[in-house]
Amino acid sequence: MSVTAIPRTADWIPPDEYLEGERSAELRHEYVDGRVYAMMGASDDHNRIAGNIFAELRERLRGHRGEPFINDMKVKIPPAFSDGYYYPDVLVACDPTDNARYFRERPTVLIEVLSTETERTDRREKAIAYRQIPTVEACVLVEQERMAGTILRRTEPGWPSDVIEAPGAILKLPGIGVEIPLERIYERTAVAGARAPGS
Repeated sequence: MSVTAIPRTADWIPPDEYLEGERSAELRHEYVDGRVYAMMGASDDHNRIAGNIFAELRERLRGHRGEPFINDMKVKIPPAFSDGYYYPDVLVACDPTDNARYFRERPTVLIEVLSTETERTDRREKAIAYRQIPTVEACVLVEQERMAGTILRRTEPGWPSDVIEAPGAILKLPGIGVEIPLERIYERTAVAGARAPGS
């Protein structure tokens, strides 16, 4: 059986070179099939939302096997689908043997905070790539401009989506035993009226 090689362009780099370069890079980059893409800076509300999600997960998973990571932990896409590494905004890993220093291969939950600039990529390219990871039970896409999110869950027939929105809604992640009220996710953001907790 013959294999046709895809020509490698001048800007193609191997995965190990990408991983080594990323350790000292001033900007973060994602890696897709030999090409490196610089990541844009995130807004204050983007950081608040991702930070709130991470804080809630860290508190609720304390003493449990699942461990949350934020921003700088990469996820590796299975090579059969794409030779790629992405930076999800938040991820939860539950396999103690999945312990590389700078990336995870077998995460359980992957979360992206959407922005105007990244929403198309997050909803299509990344959501599709994330679903190729056999251990992923849920992909969560959290909107930045309104209090809403989309949860994609792995089921036997496929990946049905569940949209949650408005105050009072709850992000439910039964695979890791966590529920987070949307209002907690949006604390201190423009969407929540920038009110401090308890004010």
